[in-house]
Amino acid sequence: MTFSDPNAAQLGIRAADFSDLRRGAATTDSRFDHGRADVLGVKVSAVDMKLSLDLADRWIAAGEPGYICVTGVHGVMEAQKDSGLRRVLNDAAINLPDGMPMTWLGRLQGFKRMDRVFGPDFMAAMCQVSVERGYRVFLYGGKQGVAQLLGEILQRKFSGLQVVGTYTPPFRPLSFEEEASLFEQVAEAKPHIVWVGLSTPKQERFMAQYAHRLNVPLLVGVGAAFDYHIGAIRDCSGWIKRAGLQWLHRLMQDPKRLWRRYLRNNPAFIWRVTCQLMGLRE
Repeated sequence: MTFSDPNAAQLGIRAADFSDLRRGAATTDSRFDHGRADVLGVKVSAVDMKLSLDLADRWIAAGEPGYICVTGVHGVMEAQKDSGLRRVLNDAAINLPDGMPMTWLGRLQGFKRMDRVFGPDFMAAMCQVSVERGYRVFLYGGKQGVAQLLGEILQRKFSGLQVVGTYTPPFRPLSFEEEASLFEQVAEAKPHIVWVGLSTPKQERFMAQYAHRLNVPLLVGVGAAFDYHIGAIRDCSGWIKRAGLQWLHRLMQDPKRLWRRYLRNNPAFIWRVTCQLMGLRE
């Protein structure tokens, strides 16, 4: 079925979205076709929260391994100096627009209904879908004890959510023994979703490397969402997010770790995007 199918309305997709959906690169299965905005060579999915949830739900139902990235300015700028990371982002089943700059650029390219999909919000909404569908979830990442605490919090918040396992990886590549342990846990738990809470670009590379080896329908890299949901990072008000200033809210909470990232990335991103919009670079 394609998105022009008359039954698409039953999936919560508006007819007015069809032109947006057709603009992007085609996937191997038309059920998952959706538009993608070009942000400095990174193909960011032209979706909103509703369409993101629908696509993820259908991907899980199809049962083929894949992964979802959640990409903002930091991810796009990391991809400028790492072509391998850019391929990982562009090969994602869905590359969610995590940040208003992604949304603004997508709308300038004609994707009028593209909207920001914040990683922690997507995780929460997908947990509700998981309760309704009976999907089992596995939590991978975070510091020692974070995944276990997160599992308890999510199960309290989403009654009936099946958290079937957690794994706290070391701050280095997995050893052969650690890989074997992870594979064994995942095979026994049989999750539909593995939530990956590592930093960018570590989590994106992990998902690309292990998606098919874990043989799980969907891996989702949500970065700091683990810390948001356990309360280690404070969320900001909606108007700050809509103004594109959440980076400033994050910076104020953790200036020692984040000031170099924002000082380097934000001006460079604005300059490169300006050049792209003016046609001075591809």
